[in-house]
Amino acid sequence: MAPSVPAAKGMLLPVSDPPRGGGDESLYKGSAMTKRGAYAALAYMTCAVLLVMFNKAALSSYNFPFANVITLFQMICSTAILYVMKRWKIISFTVGEPWASDNSGSLVPFGTILQTLPLSLSYLLYMAHNSRFTMTMEYLLTRQKYSSPIFGSVALIVFGAFIAGARDLSFDAYGYAIVFVANITTAIYLATISRIGKSSGLNSFGLMWCNGLVCGPILLFWTFIRGDLESTINFPYLYSPGFQMVMLSSCIMAFFLNYSIFLNTTLNSAVTQTMCGNLKDLFTVGIGWILFGGLPFDLLNVIGQGLGFLGSGLYAYCKIKGK
Repeated sequence: MAPSVPAAKGMLLPVSDPPRGGGDESLYKGSAMTKRGAYAALAYMTCAVLLVMFNKAALSSYNFPFANVITLFQMICSTAILYVMKRWKIISFTVGEPWASDNSGSLVPFGTILQTLPLSLSYLLYMAHNSRFTMTMEYLLTRQKYSSPIFGSVALIVFGAFIAGARDLSFDAYGYAIVFVANITTAIYLATISRIGKSSGLNSFGLMWCNGLVCGPILLFWTFIRGDLESTINFPYLYSPGFQMVMLSSCIMAFFLNYSIFLNTTLNSAVTQTMCGNLKDLFTVGIGWILFGGLPFDLLNVIGQGLGFLGSGLYAYCKIKGK
C-alpha cells in the first residue's frame, strides 16, 4: 500500500479554490484568474485535444460504433482510479479533509451524493444530446454576474460564429434543434458544476466520484438494453492490442479531462470553461485541417474562426487582469 501523505506537507494536486473571505461569493465578479486557474484551463484544453484524437482512432480507425460504451468504460475507469487513490490516501473528496484521515469507512456520505443528483442529471442530459447559454444558466443558478468586457468578448465569439457560417444558412429545423439542445444541456451541466461545487463541500475529485456513482449504473443499464454491450463483446477488434491500447489511453485521458473540467469550472467559472472549450475547438479544427485536410478554403470561415479566437483571447485577458 502506498505510504500516507501527511496533510501538513500540503496537497500535491489542486482540488478546489480556497474560499474568498467575506461577501457573497455568488455575486463575486471581476476576479483575476490565478496561476492555478490558468494551469487548470491549459490542462483542460490539452486533455480535450488528446482525447478527441484517441476517440477518433477508436470510432474511425477501428470503426467502433458505440460511443456510449466508450463513455461507460471511461466512467468505470475514472471511478476505479478515484477509489484506489482515495484508499491509498493520495487524494481527498472534500474540501479541507486531511489526506491521512482514517475515515475510510465512508467515501462520501449518502446525503452528499443526493445533493449532487442535479449534477448527475445534467451530465446525463449533456451526454444524451455554449457560451452565451452558459452565461445565462450560470446567472440563473448561481447569480453570477459579469463585467462589460466579459460580455463583449462573448458577443465577439457569437458574431464570429455567424460570420463563419454565413455561407451555410440553409434552414434545417432538426439540425438547429439538436444544436440548441446541446447548447442548453452543456450550459446547465457547467453551471451546475459551479453551483454544486460551492455548496456541497466536495472538491473536484469528490464531484467526479459522486457523478460516477450515479451515472455509471444508469449508463450501464442503457447500453445493456440497447444491445451495445452484446455488440461490443462480438466486436472483431475487441482483443486487438492496438484497439485495447487506444481504449485504455482514451479512458485514462478521460479521467484527466473530467478532473480538469471540474477543476477549471470550480477554480474559475462555467463561462471560463466554455471559453476554453471554444479555444480547444479552434485548435482541434486547425490541427485536423493541417493533418487531414479535406476542407476547402473559405475566407468568411477563416475570418469567423479568427474572430472567435480573438474573442476567447480577449476573455482570457480580462480574466487574467481581473476585469
